[in-house]
Amino acid sequence: MSVTPQLAASISRLRESGLLKTQCLIGGKWVDAYDGKTLEVQNPATGEVIASVPCMGKKETADAISSAYITFYSWSKLTANDRSKRLRKWYDLLLSHKDDLALLITLEQGKPLKEALTEVIYGANFLEFFAEEAKRIYGDIIPPTLNDRRLLVFKQPVGVVGAITPWNFPLAMITRKVGPALASGCTLVVKPSELTPLTALAAAELALQAGIPPGALNVVLGNASEIGDALLESTQVRKLTFTGSTAVGKKLMSGSANTVKKVSLELGGNAPCIVFDDADIDVAVKGTLAAKFRNSGQTCVCANRILVQEGIYEKFADAFSKAVQNLQVGNGLEDGVAQGPLINEAAIEKVERLIKDATSKGANVMLGGKRHSLGMTFYEPTVIGNVNNEMLLCREEVFGPVAPLLRFKTEEEAVHMANDTNAGLAAYIFTQNMPRSWRVSEALEYGLVGVNEGSISTEVAPFGGVKQSGLGREGSKYGMDEYLEVKYVCFGNIKEL
Repeated sequence: MSVTPQLAASISRLRESGLLKTQCLIGGKWVDAYDGKTLEVQNPATGEVIASVPCMGKKETADAISSAYITFYSWSKLTANDRSKRLRKWYDLLLSHKDDLALLITLEQGKPLKEALTEVIYGANFLEFFAEEAKRIYGDIIPPTLNDRRLLVFKQPVGVVGAITPWNFPLAMITRKVGPALASGCTLVVKPSELTPLTALAAAELALQAGIPPGALNVVLGNASEIGDALLESTQVRKLTFTGSTAVGKKLMSGSANTVKKVSLELGGNAPCIVFDDADIDVAVKGTLAAKFRNSGQTCVCANRILVQEGIYEKFADAFSKAVQNLQVGNGLEDGVAQGPLINEAAIEKVERLIKDATSKGANVMLGGKRHSLGMTFYEPTVIGNVNNEMLLCREEVFGPVAPLLRFKTEEEAVHMANDTNAGLAAYIFTQNMPRSWRVSEALEYGLVGVNEGSISTEVAPFGGVKQSGLGREGSKYGMDEYLEVKYVCFGNIKEL
């Protein structure tokens, strides 16, 4: 299939950099699927095929697990300082190749190049942070209950980790898991999304260059159910970490029961964004815009419901709609583009279904509400008014550039509406009333809360949800605990000389 001169130039540039890898990584070797099957990776902005990658299954995954298991014993025995230096080197390599990695992300995922570059830096920061945390895995000495005893607590790596990552942040969702796992002494088998595998493979190449030993980091692609089953069934895999839909997370949690694996899950969200009548309108519009439309609305912490107090509803809706109207839609490689395409046709069909349900129940389209004239999977930035919490727009995670506006009267009503969901990942508040900001932050049943801020993710703070948004935390010092086991050692019959 022929490609445009723009894509041909991009592919040539990536090949020259050595970052366009089209094989999987098992035991430090780049390999094809054993039966030769492949998958095509497409650019969602143009439909062009960027490359073909292996379509693997149980056999390849079993070999990757075996490689990680064998390597675990040598990797975990390295000093924390040694592991730290190698992670730091990987961080340095990611930053030195940030422009090529950003290009790769935009080509296969669609987000604007500037946004992709931000992801590269954000993703690299996890490696820097956890390189430092590797040297801070502390234990305890417990005061003994008897004079001839000494009670010690160690933290040790859990073992081989299976990591399954999504397509919306093809670099950051990997480094957020791989960073703490490697820092703690674990080894991994990573399964990235088949929609965006090239970024993961490029990152793995740089990991090898950084001195991460063969077998410590393995990357497999292909049949999701076969790869997932292999990870779940293996007794050598002691930990599973997953970012993705709640439905798949529940299946993985259930499947992990047979071997009693340690599990961490970062699942779907239904983030409320509450704008109180005492909010700074400019701050609220800017923050809500960032929380809603980043990555074309395809993030788990996107503002899924925008709750506006009735006293400023009209004023906010007008100012917000004007800001949304200024968002430039297009190919992420073009200058000035703020919103790229949705990932595929299924994503755009979901958006259409949810909007149709809302308008059939009384909601009105204030802006957008249809496919963009660019075609493909581009969708107009959309604002929907007169939405209520019973519409599907508020019950399901939209994962698209659609901002539903809901009215509320009192603080108590806003908190009730916000908590009326099984999800509990992120929430946002805009208010200039400090006591209210404390009250509402504490009352919201969410793992992350942004107050007068729409962009809150950082490697130094814990990321994770409550209720059906998942288990465990990623990032920060708390992210290390997900990959460690606590061992208690009792020294008895210690006699004085």
